Amino acid sequence: MWDTQWETFGERHRVLRYDMRGFGRSPYEPGVFSHGADLVELLERHELAPASLVGVSLGGRVALEVAVARPDLVDALVLVGSGFPGHDWSDEMQAAWKEEEDAYNRGDLDAAVEVVLRTWVAGPRRSPEDVDPEVRARVAEMQRRAYELEQQLDGEADEEMLVPDLADRLGDVGAPTLVVTGTADVPDIQAISSKLAREIPGARTASIAGVAHVPSMERPEEFDALVLEFLDSDR
Repeated sequence: MWDTQWETFGERHRVLRYDMRGFGRSPYEPGVFSHGADLVELLERHELAPASLVGVSLGGRVALEVAVARPDLVDALVLVGSGFPGHDWSDEMQAAWKEEEDAYNRGDLDAAVEVVLRTWVAGPRRSPEDVDPEVRARVAEMQRRAYELEQQLDGEADEEMLVPDLADRLGDVGAPTLVVTGTADVPDIQAISSKLAREIPGARTASIAGVAHVPSMERPEEFDALVLEFLDSDR
């Protein structure tokens, strides 16, 4: 997902990217875990703090948790189409998740992946043909791998949030924050982004036109310029 940024960001910054549990080469382990605690452990182990955290979707929510729980570790936040706990998801999104879950449960991973591509990569305003086939293929590969890791889990893996009351603590974010949204993303993400921008003190906003949930992959040059300008500014 971050191949382009690994090169461009690495020219000007020390960069760490990692596979969260349940993605890429990081399988789930049975039991209770915390994505936020995993990130804290990585930052401390590699002596990167304070760090600028750039997260897309679930990654944005995890970065936000760490910024609230451990402000000493974070000097800037970039939240891209970020998830957020407690959001009242629309009927359309719940229907898409049910369609994806039904396909997964019957073992039709191709159909489940297609739901993800239609919902998140194309978004409600575009058809799948409007998206670069290479981007679709890369997201499909990542999503299928996530399903395979879930299938391999022997037991239950339950996430315990690092900040259980995150929904009430946006005002505690002290790090300079940039909220980035693709204009073709789903309305729920647009609403979450607006909330983050309103309630995080001093948050800046930016949008990337004509893309949905993964602007860093669809428009890497525009995304990189936008984020690097923010990270390199005095803020």
